Amino acid sequence: MLQSVIALAAAVHCADSLQGPVGRLPAMGYNTFNAFAEDYDAALVTRQAKIMQERGLVDAGYNIMLLDDFYAMKERNSSGHMVADPDKFPEGIPALSNELHSMGMRLAAYGDHGYQTCGGYPGSYGHEMQDLETWYSWGMTYLKEDIPADNITQTNQVGSYERMADAIAEFACRTGVTFQLSLCNWGWQQPWIWGRRFGQSWRTNGDIKPTWYPLAAIIDTASFQYWATDFYGHNDLDILEIGNVGQGSPPGNLTHEESKSHFTAWALLKSPLLISADLSTATEETFEILGNRDLIKINQDPVVGENISPFRWGINSDYTSNATHPAEYWSGNSSYGSVFMILNTQDTPQEMFFNLTESWTIRAGRQYSVYDLWKHEDVGVAVRNMTLQLPAHGVGAFLLNDAGPEPEYLDGSCAVYYQCSFPNGTYISN
Repeated sequence: MLQSVIALAAAVHCADSLQGPVGRLPAMGYNTFNAFAEDYDAALVTRQAKIMQERGLVDAGYNIMLLDDFYAMKERNSSGHMVADPDKFPEGIPALSNELHSMGMRLAAYGDHGYQTCGGYPGSYGHEMQDLETWYSWGMTYLKEDIPADNITQTNQVGSYERMADAIAEFACRTGVTFQLSLCNWGWQQPWIWGRRFGQSWRTNGDIKPTWYPLAAIIDTASFQYWATDFYGHNDLDILEIGNVGQGSPPGNLTHEESKSHFTAWALLKSPLLISADLSTATEETFEILGNRDLIKINQDPVVGENISPFRWGINSDYTSNATHPAEYWSGNSSYGSVFMILNTQDTPQEMFFNLTESWTIRAGRQYSVYDLWKHEDVGVAVRNMTLQLPAHGVGAFLLNDAGPEPEYLDGSCAVYYQCSFPNGTYISN
C-alpha cells in the first residue's frame, strides 16, 4: 500500500513538472525539407538563419531551425546512439546549435516512430529515450516525429506516438526539460481528435505541394477540423511554400495573391508557421508576406487560443466539402478584435459580399472600425455589411472593432429581420 502511495505521489509530481508554456502557441521557424531535402549542411543552415535574422524574421517570432531528416549517419554506433554526419557537420551539431542560439534561434530535431525515417536513416523505435538524450545534447527540445517507412511495429498511430510521448514525459520528470512533440502523421486516424494527448500539433493532411489547388484542398479539410485548435494543440497544415518558386514536385508556381492567401489561412488557422525556401534567392515580396506581423500577432495571440472558422461557404452549400473551392467566408475572435478572412477560391476576380452579423463575433445594431491586415492601416467604418473586390485566389483579412451604435439615419432597423424588434414585440425589418 505504501509503495502505491509513493508511486502515485511521484506521478503527480511528474505531471506538475510538465505544466508550463511549452507548446502553448503554434511553432514558428524554418524547416530544411521542402527547400533542400537532403542537400544541406551546417554552412547552408547558418546562411538561412543569418538571412532570417537580418530580414527581421527571427525578431518576428521565427525562432526554430528544424533539421528535417538526412542529418545522421545511416547506422547507429556500437552503443546504439545516432551519429551526426561529419561531412555535413564537421564541427558537430552542438556547435551549429550554439551558433544558431547566438542569432536568437534554437535547433530542432526530426525523427520517426518506426525503425527508419522516410529517408532511410535511424528511426527511434526502441531508442526513444536514447534519442531524446542525443537530441538534447545537440541543443534540441522540439521534435517532429514522422510516420514510419515500415509496418514492423504492428500498432496504430495512437500506440506508435504514445511510445515517444511516454519517453518525453519520463525525460521531463528526470531532467525538468520538456520536448515539444509535433506529430507528422498526414491526418491518418483523425489526429485532431486524439493528437492533443501526445503533441503540441498534428498534421491534418499529406505533404503540401507548391501550387494553388493542393493549398485549397488543405483549407477545405481545415474548414471541418477548425474546432480542434486551441492553446497547447494545433492543426498543422504543413510547411509554408511561400518563396519556393520553381522548386518542389510539382514545380512551385504560386502567384503573389496565392502566396498571400496561403500565409493568411495558415496564420489565422493558427497552424505552425515553418518557412522552407531558399531565402538567399527570395524576393522582397516573399519577405513582406512572411514578415506580416499583423497576421503573426494573431497566430501568436497570448489570450485567445482558438482560430477562425467558416461562417459561410460561398460557392458551395454550407458544410459541403469541395477540395477545389473550400469555404470562402471565415471569422473568429482575437484579443485585438474580430478577425475576418475572405477568400476568393475562383479562377477569376470576384466581388465578395457579406453581412457583418453572419459572424458570431459581431453585435447587431453596431458599426465597426476596419483595420486591413495586409495594408496595415485603418480603412474606414463598416455598417452592416462589407463588399470586397478580390483577384483570382486572392484574400482579404481584417480586424473589426466596435465603433458605437449604427448611424441614426438607419432609424433603429436591423441588418437581418430577426435581430431586432419594437417594444411591442413585432419585428423591425429593413
